[in-house]
Amino acid sequence: MALVECVPNCSEGRDKQKIEQILAVIRGVEGVELLDVDPGAETNRTVVTFVGSPEAASRAAFLAIKRAAEVIDMRKHKGAHPRHGATDVCPFVPVADISMQECAALAKALARRVGDELGIPVYLYDQAAQVPERRSLADVRAGEYEALPKKLGKPGWKPDFGPDAWNDKVAASGVVTIGAREFLIAYNVNLNSTSKAHADDIAHAIREKGRALRRGQTNAFYTSGALVKYQPGKQVWPSAYDEFVGKSFDELERHYRDALGRDLRAELVLFGRDPDDPASLEGVNVMVKGRFDECRAVGWVIPEYNRAQISINLTNTNVTTTHAVYEACRELAAERGLTVTGSEIVGLVPYAALRQTGEFYLERQGGSRGVPDSDVLECAVQSLGLRDVAPFDIDKSVLGRPARGGPLVSMRVDALADEVSRASPAPGGGSLAALAGSLGAALACMVANLTHGKPRLAEHAAEMEDLAVRGQRLKDELLVAVDADTEAFNAVLTAMRLPRDTPEQRTAREAAIQEGYKQATRVPLRTAELCLAAMELCLPAAERGLPASVTDAGVGALLARAGVRGAVDNVRINLGSIKDGGWVTEQKATLASLCARADELERQVRAVVDAALESAGA
Repeated sequence: MALVECVPNCSEGRDKQKIEQILAVIRGVEGVELLDVDPGAETNRTVVTFVGSPEAASRAAFLAIKRAAEVIDMRKHKGAHPRHGATDVCPFVPVADISMQECAALAKALARRVGDELGIPVYLYDQAAQVPERRSLADVRAGEYEALPKKLGKPGWKPDFGPDAWNDKVAASGVVTIGAREFLIAYNVNLNSTSKAHADDIAHAIREKGRALRRGQTNAFYTSGALVKYQPGKQVWPSAYDEFVGKSFDELERHYRDALGRDLRAELVLFGRDPDDPASLEGVNVMVKGRFDECRAVGWVIPEYNRAQISINLTNTNVTTTHAVYEACRELAAERGLTVTGSEIVGLVPYAALRQTGEFYLERQGGSRGVPDSDVLECAVQSLGLRDVAPFDIDKSVLGRPARGGPLVSMRVDALADEVSRASPAPGGGSLAALAGSLGAALACMVANLTHGKPRLAEHAAEMEDLAVRGQRLKDELLVAVDADTEAFNAVLTAMRLPRDTPEQRTAREAAIQEGYKQATRVPLRTAELCLAAMELCLPAAERGLPASVTDAGVGALLARAGVRGAVDNVRINLGSIKDGGWVTEQKATLASLCARADELERQVRAVVDAALESAGA
């Protein structure tokens, strides 16, 4: 099912009743799940995050924009965050089974509706932008709300939809910027300071748009230096990145290209300069890019936290990661006699991004990355100090975390054993085969992780870490299979309940039953394949893992072997009900191959374990 995220930012962070009115209309839309609400008193802004089908998300967004315009009067609004409307910005983000192009079309349709039905001017931005100059939200919002009376009515600022005039209604609602974008991480780094200037200084050093070049600083703070300017009239064209000074624009452009590997023209455009009119740069500040692309940042002070923050938007974590920015902020803060005390994620963070951060810090610590998923994420949370100023709940704040299984996996061990023992066909052998395989993979991980940290076995550390990473994935997929196996036969039962009053109905019912039986074999077949993969890990764990844990690897292989055999038998029992002879023959060949490999692996692991025990005199 197509799933889209929507993140309207409303210009109200103090009045709880007004915020609740906006949230109420979102909650009232069927097919939408409200995931996060983050109000800020100092910013006077609330970031709302919800997901749903494209149609439901669009309806909820429209109602939220409508209600925000009804309860928020921008003529009275003041706050630390840039803004130009009651609903300042409303982006759509693809989550599952929907393309960026489809999200852009969704944004355009919503923009048209807001402009036509609500009479609010709308600009489209980012991937939904109709003109290149409006890709950047910062460019669209230039001058903020206070600039709208001068912008509206001018050709270059004509809204994409809605009225192009300043009137009482627009004065109250402001404008809304609607778009489609990649997942954006709203990320704040906390300082042991209450100075906005301190936060700004670091923000300008890390953000893509950087700042004006200064030289001759008298202390660590960049603002202590003198500004450097272009002087075409004096044939002075300074480089922003070294001591070179060209005598012409062309000479500076060649230096950028040949010596620095940079594009002067592209950078001038980034900073809002015209590279085709060098004379216009007379007396203009030379700008230097910050450390990170796809990074926007400003400094501010949050009174409720009693500290300054570097407020950051990471617009593409495939380019710039949270941990890279955090470490840079720590370094820059230390140079200035400051300390980073932690950080804060506003709204949600993609699972892949937080996991990448956890793996980065585990590797830096010399630990294995092949630990349970929850441990990796907790490492990221603690390393970034995400609970420094506010609670951070991994279960609520991480979007797209892989499922761990259903009700069976969530049971206590004794409750699961009781459930299996009852007079019902499920859960049964298929579910427990998957559970056995999961435990076998877990034991392979345990041996690998115990080996990874031992200096005398350092030559095997990389292999063991890789083994543990693969084992964790197998373990988690097999845990999902515990519940999936119980559900696998549902298609057969559903098909058997189909009507059979007419020949056509009987034919359709029989076809559905046959397809149901095939599905009932696919799930345990996948379980058998995963259990065999777990056995494949137990062998090197036994051979090169910590010698004292060789029997643990052996037990892991035995459990996984039971999983293979049990899952194979579950496939076989369903094959007898399938009339497609060719398909049955193909499945039997696959099963024979799985069993043969499992037998060989069991023999190999058993030989390693027996040799180790005999060597120990056991």
